[in-house]
Amino acid sequence: MDAVLAPNRSLPNPGFIALMAVLAGMSFVAGLAYLRMGAWPIPFFFGLDIFLVWLAFKVSYRDGRRREIIRIARDRILIHRQHPNGATRHYVLPTAWTRVKIHQAGKHDAAVELSASGKRLVVGSFLSPPERPDLGEAIERALSRARQPIAQESGGA
Repeated sequence: MDAVLAPNRSLPNPGFIALMAVLAGMSFVAGLAYLRMGAWPIPFFFGLDIFLVWLAFKVSYRDGRRREIIRIARDRILIHRQHPNGATRHYVLPTAWTRVKIHQAGKHDAAVELSASGKRLVVGSFLSPPERPDLGEAIERALSRARQPIAQESGGA
């Protein structure tokens, strides 16, 4: 198994630009209307709203740079985590001793936990709740295949 997990971002960059343009245009027009009525502080709050929406999207897109790479081989499981700031962490678990546990499948706080030698590691925490049990089942299948003995060729002399 060789899986790359990444958070889902449903609004691509062109959609973000269009949304911000529409919001800015609506806020500008509404701000002008309030300014003409004599409510001069209101346009400032419209500008603040636009800035906060932009900031929220930037934080969301930054978080979207997270990655988890899960590689399952016959002898070990390699997990590489890339954080939004670019820092990476690497985990190695033995294939033979690793167990997969799916906590609260079907609920919002479902989690996939890999455990070996008394250590536990939660993977795919940024996935949607329905995706987490699917990930756990895929890891279980891959572990089962990796643990199967290699077929020996029958040699003949």
